[in-house]
Amino acid sequence: MTSAQEKRTSEPLESSDSKKIQLEPVEPVQKRVDHFAKGMAAIKPEFIVESSSKVEIQYDDDEAEGGERGEPEKGSGGGRRKKRGQNKNRDLKQKKEEIRLCTSLLDPENPKVCSYGPEQCRSTHNVEEYLASKPEDNEGICPVFKALGYCPAGLKCRWLQSHYDKETRKLIKDLERTEKSKEELNYEVNIVSHEARGKLRKKQYEFEVASKVIEFIDTTVQSEENIANAQQKRKDNEAAFVEAPFKIAEKKRLDFRNAKIVSPLTTVGNLPYRRLMKTLGADVTYSEMALSVPLLQATNSEWALPKAHRSEYPGFGVQIATSKHWAAAKVAEILYKETSHVSELNLNCGCPIDLLYRQGQGSALLDQPARLLRIVKSMNASSGDIPVTVKIRTGTRDNKNTAKTLVERLLAENDVAAITLHGRSRQQRYTREADWNYIAEVGQTVKEWNDKKEDDKESSDTQRTCFVGNGDVYSHVDWYNAVNKEGIDSVMVARGALIKPWIFEEVEAQQYLDKSATERLDILHKFTDFALEHWGTDEYGVGLARRFMCEFLSFTHRYIPIGILERLPPKINERPPQWRGRNEMETLLGSTDYKDWIKITEMFLGKAGPDFVFTPKHKSNAYEGN
Repeated sequence: MTSAQEKRTSEPLESSDSKKIQLEPVEPVQKRVDHFAKGMAAIKPEFIVESSSKVEIQYDDDEAEGGERGEPEKGSGGGRRKKRGQNKNRDLKQKKEEIRLCTSLLDPENPKVCSYGPEQCRSTHNVEEYLASKPEDNEGICPVFKALGYCPAGLKCRWLQSHYDKETRKLIKDLERTEKSKEELNYEVNIVSHEARGKLRKKQYEFEVASKVIEFIDTTVQSEENIANAQQKRKDNEAAFVEAPFKIAEKKRLDFRNAKIVSPLTTVGNLPYRRLMKTLGADVTYSEMALSVPLLQATNSEWALPKAHRSEYPGFGVQIATSKHWAAAKVAEILYKETSHVSELNLNCGCPIDLLYRQGQGSALLDQPARLLRIVKSMNASSGDIPVTVKIRTGTRDNKNTAKTLVERLLAENDVAAITLHGRSRQQRYTREADWNYIAEVGQTVKEWNDKKEDDKESSDTQRTCFVGNGDVYSHVDWYNAVNKEGIDSVMVARGALIKPWIFEEVEAQQYLDKSATERLDILHKFTDFALEHWGTDEYGVGLARRFMCEFLSFTHRYIPIGILERLPPKINERPPQWRGRNEMETLLGSTDYKDWIKITEMFLGKAGPDFVFTPKHKSNAYEGN
């Protein structure tokens, strides 16, 4: 009620003929909640819960493109964003068992030799003592034993009762199932040997191609003052330079037209998640972003990132972040020589994270096109038959798009097989919707270039450059609106595939799929099985599987079932009021409380032990549920 209305209800008003008229009191107007307000999800009123405790739901989606890795804890000047409501010091380390069994005794029937010896080994060699200390086994059949016919975790398995004979004290093995698993290509690939990593660590790895490429590229970046002095050296390098054994036209061909592509995703885009997405219709997947220098230092955690499941290939790309052409060249060569299931090398030129930006990596390359081009050329010359692709943003600043000019330079160099454009600037992060009009404009530039190459007889042996759009694709409507634009070959889906993993099923069906709570649990169950196959079924592996399942649920809980929405299409950036589902399980799956996420993991991984630690990324996810 306005102040004028309030005055009318309490005071008599004087008419133009000076007669006083007493008005009837006005009933107070009920304030109606606008469920169609901008930025609010349109949930049917009967599913909205009136809550006395107001909880501000915050989503910081930077982890979809670089995430929290290496992010500084405190802000400093320079226009950096404030991190409101974020748990900055997350404890993500899983505690290990107090009594640990030596890995040489995982299979008591076939013991291995302990490198330390029973007396000096920090782990116990007393099998009976270890088994007595273990918590009670989880019920059911071990998911890894069921899939592979044996369990690599052996006596440490949390489902040991399903594949251990207590009387004979032997592990049960299904050799027929093991052979069938190999035939089904159920194994992991791109595992770099200990020997190769040892040489990297000792700086003894021989880069036969990269060393010559680096030397050649170095002479092209001489300052003007040194040009005269460098001319002779450059001639010498050119004479010694050995052209890469594979020309652009001879590299593996990429065709992304109408391909269903999952974006490189940090933390959540792990191997089990990508394997899950392959079962749900994805054609192309990417590793989590790997940093070039830690790779060259043979860091184990970094070399875990290029690993893939056999089902991902062909169509698996390794994403690299770097700021140095020498590092890019070396990483490209070692990936070509030491891995066997890589379809492309993708250069990250879009990660907005401050730490990487200050190091000249990620989106910092958008402002240094010359450096970017040198890196691409170095990768291309050193990667054998593996093609090189790039992922960029519209620019680094709002209202200052530079991608079109950058794409024109990339096309002129003819070194990239595909370009992906995320329709936001670095400064925008995820604060506004992606600019698909600009993406289409850049796509038209790529199309004109491809058309020109087809007409040019001299360029007839080169591949066409694919162009992929990225940003805010959350339904089959968004997907087809994008790919139907001229010049756009396909769409790379990031958060849409995290929140709604069956998005490619919708694309294939060309309709919304109202997945029931049971169907969504089946998807989570499959993810759990894949996670246990990857990380193991011992206490530590189960803890990792539980932690990454919670990370996955930190996105999936944001899904609002189609059946409770008042209007379509749903928008990825819309925030819901507190709501309840059509049954208790649907309500649980939509909970914003991380304790409920842990409850969901317990359906598949057993009771979480007192030592399990998971801290949600946002404080708003840590409130006590009603």
